[in-house]
Amino acid sequence: MAIGAYAGWMLAQEARSLLARLGRLEPFALIEPTVLAAALMPSAQSAIESQLVQGRRELRRLVTQFQWWLRRELENRASTATPAEAQRRFTFLRLKFNAALTQFDLFNEVITQRSEHKTGVWLSGLDIVAADALALPGRYYQSPPLICYLDRGPGAAIRRARTRLPGGGENPVAIIRLPRERMIGSGIASSLVHEIGHQGAALLDLVASLRPVLQAMQHGGSGAVHVWQLWERWISEIVADFWSLARVGVAATLGLIGVVSLPRVFVFRLNLDDPHPVPWLRVRLSCAMGRALYPHPQWTRIEQLWLSYYPPQGLPPAQQQLLRQLEASMAALVGLLVQHRPPALQGSSLAEVMAVHTRQPALLAQLFRRWSAAPRQMYQAAPTLVFAVLGQARASGGLSPEDESELLGRLLTHWALRATLDTSELCADVLRHSALRHGRLPGAPLPQLASRLIIH
Repeated sequence: MAIGAYAGWMLAQEARSLLARLGRLEPFALIEPTVLAAALMPSAQSAIESQLVQGRRELRRLVTQFQWWLRRELENRASTATPAEAQRRFTFLRLKFNAALTQFDLFNEVITQRSEHKTGVWLSGLDIVAADALALPGRYYQSPPLICYLDRGPGAAIRRARTRLPGGGENPVAIIRLPRERMIGSGIASSLVHEIGHQGAALLDLVASLRPVLQAMQHGGSGAVHVWQLWERWISEIVADFWSLARVGVAATLGLIGVVSLPRVFVFRLNLDDPHPVPWLRVRLSCAMGRALYPHPQWTRIEQLWLSYYPPQGLPPAQQQLLRQLEASMAALVGLLVQHRPPALQGSSLAEVMAVHTRQPALLAQLFRRWSAAPRQMYQAAPTLVFAVLGQARASGGLSPEDESELLGRLLTHWALRATLDTSELCADVLRHSALRHGRLPGAPLPQLASRLIIH
């Protein structure tokens, strides 16, 4: 049966309605009210807007193509196209439209929080921390734009850049979801840098380079094979934990304890479908990695504290035996991670590239004493180093939770404002150079306000 005038008219109206609704999707730059210091970095804003514009343009092309096909079939008396076929084609368009809305809502949820008083500026500051956590000296990769937002729940997550978006297309930015309950304390760095570790591992192809080594360790007795199969299954999360330790030191382990401190049944639960190690073992592995990177008695103290919280006595014998096997292989796993030299790092290890010697506990304690006497130096330091210093101070009892929260609020505000003014000054320099080339006078330089406004 041919499409018919009524069915054709109805579908044509629906297609026009789809285009009208599509036209209502405006750029975020026109609809999101934020103070300048809370705004996304230009690279992130541009990447998101470009991705959404491209998606809307493609959808508009498909709708126009459908309208052209529908008119042709209606005007062709010999057409064999049926109403069912026309409806099927339009249904496909509507699904594409819903996918475009999903992408819009994904970024909208992230950007809308930038309008929240104080929280928006702090998120902008966390963007700067994230960029510092991902940056490595040397040209090993090109870092994507990074944006942070808050959500409920104790855990964090990342939608990595250059992965597939819902409905198709490549994600132009890395989106890091952070637990709101961690704002603001040094534990936020543990969650943030762990997720950055996933992005860094993907850029360096770390997991793929480690898997063959772990598979080679699976030769031997049946117990050994089972244990190293588990380590291979968990390696993605383990690498992210390693990245966090290498960047923020003991703050990573203390933050991890805050996340996995759950009822006992969950702390000892082994779920073969879960990419995360057993929480009880994961904290101990974090202490073992910390001990290898930063030799210090604190790791034994923290590990013993964790064991006092969750003593393994009373577990089923088979579970205890598996945990003992995993414990026995932990030293070999840590040695493998510390010594691993992936091809992407051109002969260097991850610990060497991240210069963990600058995060040793004694040096961090020395920096804390120096910054306590001269706070301005702290505001000039790299954000991840600041979190490492403050996390070490919290671990040793030199910094109270109240002072830590107040200080981190000022630091995040400072980093956001400094990045905003630096970006504005860069844009002003471009305009001044352009004006000079065209014979116009350059404007006055922007004042350096960040330190004066934030440091107290």
